[in-house]
Amino acid sequence: MPAHYSLTETEQAVNHRLGPIPVQREALAAISNLHRAATAVRNHLENSALRTADLTWSAFVVLWVIWIWEEIETRHAAAEAGLSKGTLTGIIKTLESRGLAQRTQHPQDGRLTLLHLTPNGLHLMHHLFPAFNDEEAFVVAPLTPDETRHLADTLRRIITHLEHHGEQRRDDLHRTTPLPPRRGGRRRTG
Repeated sequence: MPAHYSLTETEQAVNHRLGPIPVQREALAAISNLHRAATAVRNHLENSALRTADLTWSAFVVLWVIWIWEEIETRHAAAEAGLSKGTLTGIIKTLESRGLAQRTQHPQDGRLTLLHLTPNGLHLMHHLFPAFNDEEAFVVAPLTPDETRHLADTLRRIITHLEHHGEQRRDDLHRTTPLPPRRGGRRRTG
């Protein structure tokens, strides 16, 4: 489902609301458009390629992570998929009930659980991913191949920056501004 307001309408409303408030407007536009683009892409992929396989975005991402790594600990799968361990557990239960993924106990550490795809899961990914990739190509169709590579490189730079410096930045911010208690979910300690 597309957003209720167009991108232009949203940008105009933001500019009106912010008025003279001193903010870094280029950063605001970049991150706002990144979020809006990610939402639009996710919605498109869920309602095109993933719809035929009756998969949510999160379930597909989990399948993708397991498919790429072949066997992965649940904690690493959650981190790679950008999910909480609790959310991952629910998705894995669904994927197991559909015969697409399995959990096994780690052979050296019985406290850990490994994930891998079943033959049905491997078959699904082998056939689903080309259709998914066709939709990825549709999404970037307005861009030239050079623009597509540049976009991927630019996003990679943002990701790498956050991987290397994000945690320290958050720690610095939290030292000067106490965190309110969360109303739900778990807070990382330390």
